[in-house]
Amino acid sequence: MNDKIPHPEFDLSGKVAVVTGAGRGMGRHMALDLARYGADVVLCSRTLSELEQVRGEVDALGRKALVVPTDVGRSAEIERMTETAVERFGRIDILVNNAGMNIPQWAEEVTEEAWDRIMNINVKGVFFCAQAVGKVMIRQKKGKIINISSQSGTIGLIKRSAYCSSKGAVNQLTRVLALEWGKHNICVNALAPTFVETPMTRPMLEEKSFRDYVMGNIVLGRLCKPEDLTGGLIFLASDASDMVTGHILHIDGGWTAH
Repeated sequence: MNDKIPHPEFDLSGKVAVVTGAGRGMGRHMALDLARYGADVVLCSRTLSELEQVRGEVDALGRKALVVPTDVGRSAEIERMTETAVERFGRIDILVNNAGMNIPQWAEEVTEEAWDRIMNINVKGVFFCAQAVGKVMIRQKKGKIINISSQSGTIGLIKRSAYCSSKGAVNQLTRVLALEWGKHNICVNALAPTFVETPMTRPMLEEKSFRDYVMGNIVLGRLCKPEDLTGGLIFLASDASDMVTGHILHIDGGWTAH
């Protein structure tokens, strides 16, 4: 047991976590959070150089890291990643389905290509990662799946018809998987943050009118930081949430309270 953690129910020592989109932004931060709380981490994204950097950071925390370059839009790569993780660690206890993308466009300008790219990563990728890892967890008779959704799955946002649709689908998928896999002692939940300053969102937030729109809706008056997700992430990944499933946890500074 990690005696540095005052509440042992949050201790992830001995657990193995898969994190998609782990090379940068929220994914990198969440992978490091899981390692700080004791988990070994399987790092997945399309960019090997970024994953190698995160692996070094995990190593520095005294945890094991496995780098598996993976395009979650390709189910064959998801299967290969899952098999590689099990071969290395023997089990998967936690899946953080974080890989995602957005292409802001007014509804009348959305192209079929943009729609398909968003749905391929944000919905198809999330489902087939959950399916592949879920099969492992079913054999284990336990697991924690955390889908990274967004407040956009609950509310409408301008220039995000495809993105909001994709995150609404993630929320519904979370509920269905919770219903189907509860009998296997698998908890399936989602984190739904407001705008987090990351490489993906930074260009959007540099537009003053859009930033003003965002800030005008966040009750707490500031953007979300990656570290604001830590408490919810560790709660949902740990034994502390063993009675929580099918839940969408909004970390949105009060936006959805409107």
